[in-house]
Amino acid sequence: MGSELIYRRHESQPVSDSYSPKPDKPWASVVRPIRYMLREQRLVFVLVGIAIATLVFTVFPTSPAPRVPRHQFIDPIPDSISYFPVDAQNKFSHPHRVGLGSSNPAGKIPLGLKRKGLRIVVTGGAGFVGSHLVDRLIARGDSVIVVDNFFTGRKENVMHHFGNPNFELIRHDVVEPLLLEVDQIYHLACPASPVHYKFNPTNVVGTLNMLGLAKRVGARFLLTSTSEVYGDPLQHPQKETYWGNVNPIGVRSCYDEGKRTAETLTMDYHRGAGVEVRIARIFNTYGPRMCIDDGRVVSNFVAQALRKEPLTVYGDGKQTRSFQYVSDLVEGLMRLMEGEHVGPFNLGNPGEFTMLELAEVVQETIDPNAKIEFRPNTEDDPHKRKPDISRAKEQLGWEPKVSLRKGLPLMVSDFRQRIFGDHKEGSNTNNGESSS
Repeated sequence: MGSELIYRRHESQPVSDSYSPKPDKPWASVVRPIRYMLREQRLVFVLVGIAIATLVFTVFPTSPAPRVPRHQFIDPIPDSISYFPVDAQNKFSHPHRVGLGSSNPAGKIPLGLKRKGLRIVVTGGAGFVGSHLVDRLIARGDSVIVVDNFFTGRKENVMHHFGNPNFELIRHDVVEPLLLEVDQIYHLACPASPVHYKFNPTNVVGTLNMLGLAKRVGARFLLTSTSEVYGDPLQHPQKETYWGNVNPIGVRSCYDEGKRTAETLTMDYHRGAGVEVRIARIFNTYGPRMCIDDGRVVSNFVAQALRKEPLTVYGDGKQTRSFQYVSDLVEGLMRLMEGEHVGPFNLGNPGEFTMLELAEVVQETIDPNAKIEFRPNTEDDPHKRKPDISRAKEQLGWEPKVSLRKGLPLMVSDFRQRIFGDHKEGSNTNNGESSS
């Protein structure tokens, strides 16, 4: 039986040319998230998170910061260091190597915000000048690392910072390498008095090591040089542009030429390796914590007068010096470090005294009956020494504030306590100090 194809057009089912998906069920957008939260106990985690957030905001409530008028800002630096320049506050509110910009063009930090402290190393920080510098840096809120071998420094000078989390003390000689992470380096480590540097002649290895550290970590480096780089000067007063008159083989040359070489190395690292450097040339400085009997004229005179010994004047006593109080020097060093100028800068008091005039001031302050004894002058002793500080005035806005007659009694009080002890501190308090 043959096959038969039957075409029944009228019996064919209509076929649609288009496809449409199943219509969404009503409330699907609400039901799906609910099912997701209920699946695998996700709702429990959501509720726990809400409870924790509520507890945190209850225990530590936040209050909106008070509106501060644009003109009401405060200086973040304490009154004791109010000399800190406004532009330096603006630039160094964060470590200087983080960046050059600032989100606060006014140069002030708004009320309620604190300046971010720097991490600073002070070599020779247990010494006379170094310990006073450490005091100011700690008061400013910086973290300070003192590095000292205690050849001339004294642990007693910094003991009052023991226990402060922002203070560290390392017994170390900088002639050996030292690895630290710091933002700034104040390099003060060096015997500065004739008694000490003649006993242990200065070398420049310590300066070389500290410059190497500054190069490795990108720290700013400040060298404390000296007015001795001018030698026995033929220019008076001495400007920073004067190259000096130094005996390279004399008994003082270990100190004079050592500092001159240190300045050379500092500038070579600046020009050749891009290290940020600052150079200060320090003139005669006095104040509390000076080494007793260190051969420097102020400490010699004060110690001799307190002990009722003759004041020893070398030569004819007509050679001149300039004396600045230690707080003035520290102010100048900090301004130099935070400023934009390399230097060198003379940091000293331009008030000039002969040795005989200084002896008279010490007599007035301590003992009017103190005798003066003349002795042969020492070799290579400079005849005149007076700084020209016009560069520091113009570029740092710095000049000394404390006169010799105001600063000397403060030093005398410290020496009296250290020589005689606490039980005799007040025995001669009025002996001449009232005349200052």
